[in-house]
Amino acid sequence: MKRLMKIKSLLTLLFLVLPFSFMACNKDENLNASGNTENELQGKIENEFQGNVIIIGAGASGLAAAKKLEEEGISYQILEATDKLGGRIQKNENFADFPIDLGAEWIHEDKSILNYLINQPGNEPNVETISYQPMNVQQVVDDLIVQIPNQEMVDYYAGYIKEYKFKRTTWYDFINENFAQSVEQNIIYNARITTINYTGSQVVLTTENGTEYQADKVILTVSIGVLRSNVISFNPPLPEKKISALQDVEFLPGFKLFMKFSDKFYPDVISFETRSGEKTIYDAAYGKESQDHVLGLLSTGISAQEYYLLGNSDAIVDSVIQELDGYFDGLASQNYLGSYIYEDWGQHTYTQGTWTSDFEKSSKNLNDSLDDKVYFAGETYNAHGIAPFQEFYIIRGSVQSAILSGYEVVDQILE
Repeated sequence: MKRLMKIKSLLTLLFLVLPFSFMACNKDENLNASGNTENELQGKIENEFQGNVIIIGAGASGLAAAKKLEEEGISYQILEATDKLGGRIQKNENFADFPIDLGAEWIHEDKSILNYLINQPGNEPNVETISYQPMNVQQVVDDLIVQIPNQEMVDYYAGYIKEYKFKRTTWYDFINENFAQSVEQNIIYNARITTINYTGSQVVLTTENGTEYQADKVILTVSIGVLRSNVISFNPPLPEKKISALQDVEFLPGFKLFMKFSDKFYPDVISFETRSGEKTIYDAAYGKESQDHVLGLLSTGISAQEYYLLGNSDAIVDSVIQELDGYFDGLASQNYLGSYIYEDWGQHTYTQGTWTSDFEKSSKNLNDSLDDKVYFAGETYNAHGIAPFQEFYIIRGSVQSAILSGYEVVDQILE
């Protein structure tokens, strides 16, 4: 039992960037409580709403909401604070001979979820994926690195979880092709919202340069970190129950680091015990048929805060190389090619954190709208963590949770 608990802890760290989800329920049970069928996931529904909607944020949930509004013929705009879409879903195509996911990386579900999210039939998505089941896994406990026996890993995958990654593409490509391309004409970039006034019949949004926008309904998709930082002022102020619900959500600082080496001296995964958050080093090229050797580091919570104390990314890389040298007899320094990517989500102005914890139940106040005018969407807000029609059980924090949240909030507006 002790070993099993260690493996569960390890795999919690193993499935990175956005928390994993479990397959549940028979896929033949595809009716929801209202008797709707799966084919209605993105289909038109009867509604009386004829106003206009503004979506704040062009991440996964905002783009999904926009696509649904587009299909319903509802007028909408997307206000994006940065100069690019995707939110915490980004990629780099120049670092290695395969694209690097700078943010969300794992599918965290059976690959058939990809078809489900875009209302396509069948279990085989129209994009190449790999089954992510690394067997060469080591764990660091009290500065000692130990191997997890292969059979225990086999038993774990067989009885606990399915996991996939994109083989030649990224989450960014999936979001761009299936959502952004049909709605990007309605995105206004570099439009950072500083004030949301919902006192009147319409919501008035003001950007940092003083531009005002008005809408009948607003869908707010910024991260929990941004909401908690109070960079957006609300009039009236957020209710105390909403503030308390936001504070209760675990949304830790953290970063992703990718380093290139001349040889593969490392296992598939190295996990570390931490007091909070996670720290995992992993073979980013696993299953990619790559000629490059790239190690990824995901650090959140206490480990990220300790790295931040070093002052800058160069110092962080030097520290990580030294750690690896200690475990692998100096091979990290010998093989390091001096090239890295550092993506710091925890200190980014427009994210201020990584993702929502998947192990906590959120207060129902978290999802409450503001006077039926301002609605909240994102990976944190997928209602009860359950996908429509009971086909998948979606833990908060995943990309699919964000997408489904975007759909759900549009349904609320149109009802």
